[in-house]
Amino acid sequence: MCWSTSGDRLCLSLFVQGSKLEIPMWLAKGLHDSKRRLISVELPKIYKEAWRTVFSADANVVDLHKMGPYYYGFGSQLLNFDNPENPEIAQTILQTFISRFRRIMDSSQNAYNEDTSGLVARLDELERALFQAGQKGLNDFQCWEKGQASQITVSSLVQNYGKRKFTEMDG
Repeated sequence: MCWSTSGDRLCLSLFVQGSKLEIPMWLAKGLHDSKRRLISVELPKIYKEAWRTVFSADANVVDLHKMGPYYYGFGSQLLNFDNPENPEIAQTILQTFISRFRRIMDSSQNAYNEDTSGLVARLDELERALFQAGQKGLNDFQCWEKGQASQITVSSLVQNYGKRKFTEMDG
């Protein structure tokens, strides 16, 4: 299994005519043909039954970044391949996200002006983005509460909608 921070080097282990190769996800998707069976995909260990059991017990204890920094994105891409375990994989990915989401958002909202590196070290890249969005929202709120935010103005979309509505009524 290989990962990269750019997101375009997610790799799969494949079996091609008796040979095992590790190729990028985009290439595996291109080679995949359910009718001709050119390749077969080996599930990465984090998506196998043993790990699905761990996730169902307590998904919050898993260091997703260590296991695969793109757990959710990669897992959803795995569902493109014909695998009898796809329903279980999809369910585990969804339940993992649901069970970890609240903790991530709670942490992002309760870690104002604190070192958050320990909190985010174990998160998947999607979870890190959610954590950062929560932190930004908290920071923006704190600025607004202290009167440091810019004045609230009407959105240009709302202004244009109002103008359109008046024009329609005149016509």
